[in-house]
Parts: sequence; C-alpha cells; structure tokens
Amino acid sequence: MEDLASRLGGTVVRLSPEEHDDAVALISHLPQVAASLVAARLTDASESALRLAGNGLKDTTRIAESDPHLWVQILGGNAEPVRRVLGELHEELSSVLSALEDPSAPGARLTLARMLDGGNAGRARVPGKHGAAPQHFAHVVVLLDDRPGQLGSLFAIMADLGVNVEDVRMEHAAGREVGAVELSVLSHVGQSTADELRARGLNAYYVS
Repeated sequence: MEDLASRLGGTVVRLSPEEHDDAVALISHLPQVAASLVAARLTDASESALRLAGNGLKDTTRIAESDPHLWVQILGGNAEPVRRVLGELHEELSSVLSALEDPSAPGARLTLARMLDGGNAGRARVPGKHGAAPQHFAHVVVLLDDRPGQLGSLFAIMADLGVNVEDVRMEHAAGREVGAVELSVLSHVGQSTADELRARGLNAYYVS
C-alpha cells in the first residue's frame, strides 16, 4: 500500500487507528461541525444582514456545503473522538457565554482575551505551503475591475517581476464591480512588490 501511494505521488503517514481517529476528529470533523452550526444560523437571517457578509463568514462556512449523507456516516463512524473534542469546545464556549453575560464582571474580559489569544496561537501552528513550517508572509492588496483578463494580467506582471505568489485571496466589494486581490509574498519583497505594481499603473498597496 505504501508503494502504491508513493507511485501515485502521495505522502505516506503512519498512524495507529487511535491516533488517526483523534487526529481527523480535530482537524477535519470538528471544523465540519462548527462550520455547519455557524452556517445554520444564517437560515433565517435578514437579507440586509447577509449583504454585509465578507470573507470572514465565507471562509468560516465554506465546508458547510458538504454532503450531509456522507457526513452522517463519517461522524457516526468516529463518534467518540468527535464527542470528546466537541466536549472540550463546549466547555470553552460555556466560559465565553458566561463572560458575555456581564463583560464588566471581574475576569470576564480576561476570559475573552485568552480565548482570542488561544486562537492566535493555534492558527500559528497550522502548517504552511506543502506541509512546511508556518511562515509569515507580507500581503499586497491590488484593486481590480471585475472584468475578463484582469487576474491574468496581474499574475503575468508578478511573473515578470520574478515574485512568487505564495497565496492569493479575493474579496468583492458589495454593490461595486471591483475586487480586492490579496497577494501573499515573501516578507522581504512586500513593499518593493507594491511599489513596482503601482509603477505599472495598478492600484496596489502594501499591508504587512
């Protein structure tokens, strides 16, 4: 099996059944449940509220589009590890709910801060490209008209500059046919890349 996986270009990871079930409960099944629960809150949301939605909501709920029939089987087949990790999340949510009941109460804001700091710390451990260690990238935002060829021209310019695009995100402006393209590049070329793009007539700016 390892030889077959290698021949197909896969990466082989050896885990015991218990390690595998605990791992996928955390990195796959928990996000699916969380995304589905958050997305379900939108069912009765007003149109005016939904029109305010940005990438934060879209990113958080993307996997909520998964096939329910498939996921009922997945969750049922790995029920105990999923139940444990959801129980841990439940405890932390209970603490946050208590803090929000009276944000001015002693320790309430500390609870919220620890929750957010914990998220920062966990997010920083997510592997980078190709499974490499996490790496901080600079971000260059470019505003483009929403019409054919704009992205292609932008990427052609990046190639001409010799700057590799490590990652890319796009957010469309509500009510305007404009898109904000966020390019992730190596930190030491962030400012110079924004300067070069502006020199070529693009509306670009360096974020961090």
